[in-house]
Amino acid sequence: MLPAPNRVARWRDCPSPDQEPSMSQLINIFLEPAKAFRALQDKPGFVLPMLLLAVGSGLFGLLYFLYVDPEWFARHQEAQVLAGNPDMSPQELEQMRRFMPGARTLAWITAPMAIVTVVVVNLIMALYYLLAGKVTGTGISFRRGLCLSAWAGLPGVLGVLAGLAAMYAGSNQVGFESLQMLNVDPLFVQLPMDHDWARLAKSFSLLNLWSWFLAALGWRTWFNTGWGQAIVVSVLPGVLVYGVMAIFAIL
Repeated sequence: MLPAPNRVARWRDCPSPDQEPSMSQLINIFLEPAKAFRALQDKPGFVLPMLLLAVGSGLFGLLYFLYVDPEWFARHQEAQVLAGNPDMSPQELEQMRRFMPGARTLAWITAPMAIVTVVVVNLIMALYYLLAGKVTGTGISFRRGLCLSAWAGLPGVLGVLAGLAAMYAGSNQVGFESLQMLNVDPLFVQLPMDHDWARLAKSFSLLNLWSWFLAALGWRTWFNTGWGQAIVVSVLPGVLVYGVMAIFAIL
């Protein structure tokens, strides 16, 4: 029998069974995603990836509004409003200036809103997967749908890191939308704010493609379906959202 101190030391050297798989999955979801989803099949955890994306998104918003030039941001914000409402009267414009929050105030509003948004979107996606499971007969639970949504959305953390790097490497007179470095705008095009396709271009991130692939892979891995069903299930919400935006741009 080992002496008590040796047993304690050996126990301390062993990774926690609850923590070690989660940390390895953070690596595997990028390098070996199929392996990560197989490990998640029996223990569908969702807190870690959701927490990383929620906190990262909130921190990005907080740091941006504390970093941006307040006077420049006020002018930029006004220009955005005028681009969408070119017929505003001087009286309406003045009223808007009085009630529009400044950059520093927005820092403390945006951060919690970003966190809540990430959580709500994941809950909605979990409900969608639950309904998709009933339609396809896979019988996915709400918890497993939440797990799939949270882990498939983890590439969004890379977008946060890219935005923070661009922010601190450049000027403090730049719009938040211009720091979404992996979005169609500004990565490939730089459209004026009043352009018909500006909203879609500024909203669509190339990371969506990665997340859709991960969601399809997770669905296929867990339920042994074909790629066709898995891809349709994973991309359908995005097709609906961006399809509606495209229709508005065309009209």
